[in-house]
Amino acid sequence: MISNRGFPNRKAQRSRQHVPRYPVYAIDSRWRNRAEFPRGRQEIIEFLKRKWAKELDYRLIKELWAHDGNRIAVRFAYEWHGDSGHWYRSYGNENWEFDEHGLMQRRYASINDLPIKESERKYHWPLGRRPDDHPGLSDLGL
Repeated sequence: MISNRGFPNRKAQRSRQHVPRYPVYAIDSRWRNRAEFPRGRQEIIEFLKRKWAKELDYRLIKELWAHDGNRIAVRFAYEWHGDSGHWYRSYGNENWEFDEHGLMQRRYASINDLPIKESERKYHWPLGRRPDDHPGLSDLGL
């Protein structure tokens, strides 16, 4: 069974400043994110800090794709811009595997970035948590 023990609430998950103060990732967690392969909780936290510094005004929508036992697959799309002000919509899939304590022990992410014009953005809520009434990926045709 998949547990959400140790995971921040939805509001905290959407905060760019949030770094878990309690274990979310297993000590020996292994990730693949694009062409980066952080290993262990500390490398993952450092990776996330670099990612958050690059991907500004980040807004994310995830949709559950499948789950079984201790594994989850989601698809997602997020919008962000870099220091130059150019906007992107990043599409991808993530596979997560949890240990017996509910901590993430594996994460595999495949992500593609699509340059978009600011006028093509679909995520316009204020920075932070996505409003409950905002359309999901399928509703937006993504």
